[in-house]
Amino acid sequence: MKALVHTAPLQFDLRDVPQPQPGEDEVLVRVKACGICGSDVHGYTGSTGRRIPPIIMGHEAAGVVEAVGRNVRDLAAGDRITFDSTVYCNQCPACRQGRMNLCQNRKVLGVSTPAFRRDGAMAEYVVVPWWITHRLPDAVSFEEAALIEPAAVSLHAARITPIEVNDVVAVVGAGQIGLFAMQAARVKGAGIVIALDVKEERLKLARQLGADVTINPAASDVAAEMRRAVGRPDADVVLEAVGTETSVRLAMDLTTLGGNLTLIGNVTPRIQVNLQDIVSRELTIRGSCAIAGEYRACLDLMASGRIQAKPLISRIVPLAEGQAAFDALHRGEPGLVKIVLRP
Repeated sequence: MKALVHTAPLQFDLRDVPQPQPGEDEVLVRVKACGICGSDVHGYTGSTGRRIPPIIMGHEAAGVVEAVGRNVRDLAAGDRITFDSTVYCNQCPACRQGRMNLCQNRKVLGVSTPAFRRDGAMAEYVVVPWWITHRLPDAVSFEEAALIEPAAVSLHAARITPIEVNDVVAVVGAGQIGLFAMQAARVKGAGIVIALDVKEERLKLARQLGADVTINPAASDVAAEMRRAVGRPDADVVLEAVGTETSVRLAMDLTTLGGNLTLIGNVTPRIQVNLQDIVSRELTIRGSCAIAGEYRACLDLMASGRIQAKPLISRIVPLAEGQAAFDALHRGEPGLVKIVLRP
């Protein structure tokens, strides 16, 4: 089969590799669409230690069941499916509690570290355990389904955050996670949604997707813009979807006294924060990791139009153009949010 193999920092080769064979608990999927995640772009630079070559990347994908192992339940050849990015064991205490995102034995598709290596979906075929798969509603295309993973990541963050009806919710970062987080907050009942980003084209997309207010912190006084929009300089809830020291500090500044801040982005491994600020303002800060059962709800929300994926898809290109697609995202080419590869 053809596969886009990451072979060295900033380098991919389109190669013929052996087609994987499903084990007794696995499904062979013919990949129809695979999104390029921001973590893939960071990984291909060689800076994260989570895409050690050689590796077939890709954890945001959808396709058609080609074959199933003998223990596979409720799936058959021809079914349209997507699947979780996390390969969880389904047996450890965390999995039994429904917290599959915290599985003690978890691996991630398309990721290689010193601890594990699991080829992903930037290929014609991929194998996955049957229990991480989800059937697609007829109303959801393969390309849209390739964005279910980041949408579900955002829905998980909104679910674990105490967003009350009519809360003012600020989303720091209007990349794909931030744009989905904004929509998820609205689903949860947010009254006013504010999107912040330093790229005007992303703020335009945020407005298209329903943001009530957009602010460019590089060009505006954020506190003044907040007062103008909502009569105060802060928000009840802040969802941080970048993960740098600057963005986290901005998110903390935006969080009201006694408010809630959820961190989704994790670009920077270590940051410095003001402990007194957290304690004296009694902020609740939580991390949000991956997905823990939100796939089905997210698929239904996408099918109904309450969460939209199509506006985020900037390009759909053949797998053979994967190198150029990664390079464009790495350069920060204007207007790009999500590129979907089609094997």
